[in-house]
Amino acid sequence: MQNVLFLKNTYRYISLSLPIMEQELSKAGRTKRFIIEQTAHIFNTKGFAGTSLNDLTNATGLTKGSIYGNFRNKDEVALAVFDYNFGRVTEYIKTRILATDHSIERLLVYPEIYRNFFRIPFLKAGCPILNTATEADDTHPELRQKVAEALRIWKQSIENQVKRGIERNEIKADVNPTEIAVVTMSLIEGAIVQAKVHNRSTELKIAMDYLKKFICQLQK
Repeated sequence: MQNVLFLKNTYRYISLSLPIMEQELSKAGRTKRFIIEQTAHIFNTKGFAGTSLNDLTNATGLTKGSIYGNFRNKDEVALAVFDYNFGRVTEYIKTRILATDHSIERLLVYPEIYRNFFRIPFLKAGCPILNTATEADDTHPELRQKVAEALRIWKQSIENQVKRGIERNEIKADVNPTEIAVVTMSLIEGAIVQAKVHNRSTELKIAMDYLKKFICQLQK
């Protein structure tokens, strides 16, 4: 059941990452998808305020009219791009998690992935949740809502993995799934901030080593 919930939540966001899926075969649908894919890195690197219309035209090779012919404004592009970026991250993590069966090993996927954060091409610019949250906290309510929903889905996914482990007698029965999820997410995001500011992976590796020990202590 927990696997179903994990897949359902993840697929929901991946589906949202390309809201044009029903029109996938149409010219307009392909153009929208192209714009999202080509500008995803720019928004994640420069942020919403720092990304200009010229950045969008330069990245896509399309005219301003073509971009606004497919999206009402930059806000709409940014919202679609956030879904796309978060969808890529969740798909990458989901694939790694479902490749193993034991609950502890599944949780250990997180420190294993984020230890090599800078080596993952689409994460080099940073975590889309963290990047967007920093900028959209008070200035862009719609983006802030997107971030809140992404965090909720991520938290629930970790909680589900912990609950699954308890049910399978792989994780101690007295473990609090919510506490594990919050600590895991906080360690990851906090370490990413330090890694980006210092432009090095030292603090990131220290934090992920600690997270690994923290997770291993959960095993029954």
